[in-house]
Amino acid sequence: MQDTIFALSSGAPPAGIAVIRISGPGAGAALEALVGDLPEPRLASLRTLRDRGGRALDEALVLWFPAPRTVTGENVAELHCHGGRAVVAAVMADLATLADLREAEAGEFTRRAFANGRIDLAEAEGLGDLLAAETEWQRRGAMSAAGGGLSRRIEEWRTRLLGLSAQVEAAIDFSDEDDVEALPTDFVDELSTLRGEIDNVLSRPSADRLRDGVRVVFAGPPNAGKSSLFNALLDEGAAIVSPVAGTTRDVIERPVAIGGIPFVFVDTAGLREEGAGEIEAIGIDRAQREVEKADIVLWLGPPADCPAGGIQIAPKADLADAGDEGHAVSAVTGLGLDDLGRLLVDRAKDLLPPPDRIAFNRRQKGLAATCGEHLAAACRVTDTLVIAEELRLARVALDSMSGRNSTEDMLDALFGRFCIGK
Repeated sequence: MQDTIFALSSGAPPAGIAVIRISGPGAGAALEALVGDLPEPRLASLRTLRDRGGRALDEALVLWFPAPRTVTGENVAELHCHGGRAVVAAVMADLATLADLREAEAGEFTRRAFANGRIDLAEAEGLGDLLAAETEWQRRGAMSAAGGGLSRRIEEWRTRLLGLSAQVEAAIDFSDEDDVEALPTDFVDELSTLRGEIDNVLSRPSADRLRDGVRVVFAGPPNAGKSSLFNALLDEGAAIVSPVAGTTRDVIERPVAIGGIPFVFVDTAGLREEGAGEIEAIGIDRAQREVEKADIVLWLGPPADCPAGGIQIAPKADLADAGDEGHAVSAVTGLGLDDLGRLLVDRAKDLLPPPDRIAFNRRQKGLAATCGEHLAAACRVTDTLVIAEELRLARVALDSMSGRNSTEDMLDALFGRFCIGK
């Protein structure tokens, strides 16, 4: 990467401060063009930013970070300007006139950090989740991965696997030497221990669920009070409420946080076998599919029809003829809503990875499972050549988790999630 990139790395103006970051071989020259000379490395200096004609653009704090000990591994300059729209636009426009400078693409700073070995793929994925975090559990979960917790564990596993592979290679290459023994008696035990540690993390809920939110589906027959309860828990009129059966004909989704935990509430069409028109029937089919893929189902219908694991709701508890089976709630008076929220939080905690422990995302789970399969295969055989190949394939899977083996398409998809300037 020979070109130099720049972007606004802070929030959109207006703001108190705007941080403009420059990264690449021309970062130093760009900074000199703006302020006259390079300040002392890693020391904030108050300078006047000037355009090509010598006119003042802003008074700003500037910082100079020479490679390689920088966030991207390249030369980096930062301009901490006033955060007005006109100031930011003027500085960005002036940078665009410099030779060999261009505005960064989405995620390009982080991609360069990955390419230059400043972070690995697991840390980059954690950083992406941290940038998207909207709840406390999401933040805490992403911090572990972004801070290198998962990467350190993967590297530890890899180091141990390399040691075991070295034992196998020694047994193969020097089997006719008197001073080299066959595989140690505890070799299989060490392999089994390593596989058990990986399987332990693999058994935890996926980190994707923490990012996407726990999916709560409101289901039951028409006019059961699904949309009213949906609106009451959201405290908004997202779903149309009407005494006419079949009013809700499509799936309505809303993200919400309760107790710092991310949820996605899903209101669905009333389920019935007869009397539905053509359009309503499509809504019913979609509702049934939503129930099948739900993490939690709030069932507002006959208890006998409640899906396995669903939470039975007794709606309209403010009415005299309300049923008494299930969790009593009233969308009108608010009765039972707080208790229902706490129940959802308790259920969700069992479905989410603990925020203080490492967890795999969907991509990592697949690779971890592959690694475990090869370790298990290595435990079952006695041929050292086969064992060596199984351990090599297990190591390839671990390397793919950290990004040692990665494709451009996969990297494009990952870093494309990032904002411009990160």
